[in-house]
Amino acid sequence: MANSNAPFGFAQRQGTGSSPTYELTSFRNGGIDYNATAIYFGDPVVRVGTGDGTIKQAAGSAGGATVTMAGVFAGCKYLSTAVGRTVWSNFWPGGSPVTVGNQSTIEAYVVNDPAAQFLVQGDATGVAQADVGANFDFNIGVGNASNGISGAFLLHTGAVTAAFPWRLVGLVTDPPGAPGTAAGAYDYAVVAFNNVETKVTTAINT
Repeated sequence: MANSNAPFGFAQRQGTGSSPTYELTSFRNGGIDYNATAIYFGDPVVRVGTGDGTIKQAAGSAGGATVTMAGVFAGCKYLSTAVGRTVWSNFWPGGSPVTVGNQSTIEAYVVNDPAAQFLVQGDATGVAQADVGANFDFNIGVGNASNGISGAFLLHTGAVTAAFPWRLVGLVTDPPGAPGTAAGAYDYAVVAFNNVETKVTTAINT
């Protein structure tokens, strides 16, 4: 059965903790860029820049290839002035003073464990077995505002480029006939961090 084009971002498959939360890291007191665009569950995220330290949705494609990731987004909480209470959400809808009381009320949850592995869908070309061990980039795609799930997917151009953020660990082939198990377009892959701030020794807030 052919695979469907239905990307879901980077879904954690294993890590040093235990399912379902594994080893989430809390970025407290304004962890998300106050007026950033939406960040969806499973999106790679990066630091905003010098003098800021907050996170935003990674650009993917060329942007993902040159910027060290802060991790993978796994939800947030924030004080909403629109509903008058703290909101827990699996995605960040994009903030403004209308909906968020104060930058310091935003708390983000991010997977940045260097031992984590993730399930992700490949692009229209697909990911090949011969590429296992190579580094990969990604495209951020289009997130789903209805369920908060990421639209990010893996780009098929595996390489030795050290700056690429993902290392291909393997392909998903079982059970036969399940989504993503057919070889070729839109297959499923297992990846690990190659370029994340918890694995590098140089400063990343640049």
